[in-house]
Amino acid sequence: MGQKRRRFTAGFKARVALEALKEVDTVQGIAQRNGLHPNQVSAWKRQASEGAAAAFEGGAGKRGDDHEATVRELHAKTGS
Repeated sequence: MGQKRRRFTAGFKARVALEALKEVDTVQGIAQRNGLHPNQVSAWKRQASEGAAAAFEGGAGKRGDDHEATVRELHAKTGS
């Protein structure tokens, strides 16, 4: 039988990815220190850099518009 699959928390992944993005150490060094394969560290680093742009897209204005539409819809249903 093979080994049980390990699961990592989002916080752990973020910490490792940010460490890799800072480029203080090599991907190999970060992987070895955290007991990971270097490909996994590289994948998390890539996901973090791609996801960072999404944090700044749309902004609060888009969420505000969605919220206002939901409020109008609920008011229409309740008749108030």
